[in-house]
Amino acid sequence: MNRAEPVYELTMQMKQLLNQEITGKTRESIIEQLTALITQRGIAMKALNPPYTEAEKQLGKELMQVNEEIQSKMQMLFLDLKKEMKQVKMQKKSNQSYTNPYKNVQTMDGMFMDSKK
Repeated sequence: MNRAEPVYELTMQMKQLLNQEITGKTRESIIEQLTALITQRGIAMKALNPPYTEAEKQLGKELMQVNEEIQSKMQMLFLDLKKEMKQVKMQKKSNQSYTNPYKNVQTMDGMFMDSKK
């Protein structure tokens, strides 16, 4: 077993985790698992020191390709989360406008509205 094998295993676990169907209910646990795997992989990568064998170099090239795929899937996950947060914010703003529709209305015609609740 070469020294790059633990990094490869952790990377493949990350890929497998990202290949699962990610829903709103499972997203939080998947992100937590990904964070733990990224931390473990970072520690394993720091343990790798040159010189590298030919097998390790070949595994490194394969890791680069898998890592690009992982990065694109993580970017998609981030964009989905960002979009959902934006929708929640808009929904919250919409709900507030229904509960107090005259909050932002400013009239200068002499009419007085009591804004006490």
